[in-house]
Amino acid sequence: MEGIIFDIKRFAVHDGPGIRTTVFLKGCPLKCSWCHNPESQGFGVETLSSHGEPLEVGRRVTVDQLVSEVERDVPFFDESGGGVTFSGGEPLSQPEFLVAALAACGREGLHRVVDTSGYAPAGVLRDVANHTDLFLYDLKPGNGMTHEEHTGVSVDLIHDNLRMLCETDVAIRLRLPVIPGLTDARENLIAVQELVAALPRKLSLQLLPYHSAAMDKYRRFGLPVPLPDTQEPTTEQLQTIKTELQELGLEVIP
Repeated sequence: MEGIIFDIKRFAVHDGPGIRTTVFLKGCPLKCSWCHNPESQGFGVETLSSHGEPLEVGRRVTVDQLVSEVERDVPFFDESGGGVTFSGGEPLSQPEFLVAALAACGREGLHRVVDTSGYAPAGVLRDVANHTDLFLYDLKPGNGMTHEEHTGVSVDLIHDNLRMLCETDVAIRLRLPVIPGLTDARENLIAVQELVAALPRKLSLQLLPYHSAAMDKYRRFGLPVPLPDTQEPTTEQLQTIKTELQELGLEVIP
């Protein structure tokens, strides 16, 4: 069983509990305006132009090879309550490899997190849930028209899958990317609140502030810079959004 990854980040502290090793799988069906990993969107190993020079993005790994790489960090997992996180791209886009890797990590006693948009057939998500300890489930714009405009896909499947996951026992943490002028709009916060309030079980929400560091990637790869005038949200702006969401009845965690 082989999969294609484009990066492994060690000592990650924002991708689930404790110190984690985050594995980035290549390929994503979404085209988010604020994507931080534009090199992840294409499926398969590909050659991109980086400052005019060819750069191969993506490498094939077997499940055993990947688990061996992750297990190097077990001492840090044990001390911090961490583990392995599968991100992307969209990890659900390589379902067979993802399930096999999650199952192998489970046999080694590793805590497993899947960071996902939730955009995949429901059956894929059910299979992945059987081998996952925690989902980090990203909510994009809550409004259907705005969601499709800024991600390229309909929001319906994502919301349906979230409701389906809530019927299982797997842990779920919702995350809201804070994109100034887009997802922080009052109408979007209300749409998010209405979605979460109607779920079969209560879930907490985490804010993910937009950052502009990835803009250098777009320039390096000669890609159009998305949202070029968007600024990173300030601490005060994040606190305002947190307060608004709390006033709407949501539990917002750091």
